[in-house]
Amino acid sequence: MKKIISIVFIISFTSIFAQKKPVYKIYKINGHKTSYRKLLKKAKKADIVFFGEEHNNPVAHWLELELTKDLYEKSGKPIVLGAEMMETDNQKQVDDYLSGKIDYKTLKKEARLWPNFKTDYKTLMDFAKKNNLAFIATNIPRRYASKVYHGGFKALDTLSDKEKSWIAPLPIKYDAKLSQYQKMLKMMAGHGGDNLPKAQAVKDATMAYNIAKNIKEGSIFIHYNGSFHSNVHQGIIWYLKQLKPDLKILTIDVESQENINKLDPKHKQKADFIIATDKDFPKSY
Repeated sequence: MKKIISIVFIISFTSIFAQKKPVYKIYKINGHKTSYRKLLKKAKKADIVFFGEEHNNPVAHWLELELTKDLYEKSGKPIVLGAEMMETDNQKQVDDYLSGKIDYKTLKKEARLWPNFKTDYKTLMDFAKKNNLAFIATNIPRRYASKVYHGGFKALDTLSDKEKSWIAPLPIKYDAKLSQYQKMLKMMAGHGGDNLPKAQAVKDATMAYNIAKNIKEGSIFIHYNGSFHSNVHQGIIWYLKQLKPDLKILTIDVESQENINKLDPKHKQKADFIIATDKDFPKSY
């Protein structure tokens, strides 16, 4: 049944393109149209590619896999994969799955997988497994981000040394004036107070720290994350620049629109490449 569903999806997806009704278009930072070929060309020259996604967007997940495959096959460089969707204290389970020590059923039981992991991210991890690539769990364990949300950064001081090894080194540097954190406060109408963007910041700092630890000279690190974490070169990138200022960074942002033939002006400047997807395309959840 699953195979039949997959085949139907592929046939439907192909049919859409055959009818010249694409489900996505790619734009440069200034809103001018560009192509996947040009995106790939730029990505091959980067040290790290941030693929900022909408978590329930199947077009984004398909493109993540396609870009990963193309960078692996055509860049001539080793690649490393990393993701917000996996938390640092589950790295052992990820490594055991990649090496074949445990199967998916055990991974699901022992690691905190997102509800949409099987449909949206397992293909990326399986690609890493098939090709003996590293897959880095970069995100902070969610219980510690929750501590920051409720008690600020000082709540992290109570953690044990082992627990602190799963987050960015303390104290967490923080700039409350960054536009993304200010935007978050406005979006939530003050709900959560000043600790809300701090909880976001400790995620960003931890992901940046784990990327910096695992990026290799001459390789390309591909990081999958919600677009808010990398848009306008803030979030993770702001912290990463504190650690490795000379990295060549490329960002991608995915946005759903009613009309993909022209980029909505509000999405300009968000990333080096903005992928507009048809908002009517079915979501994964």
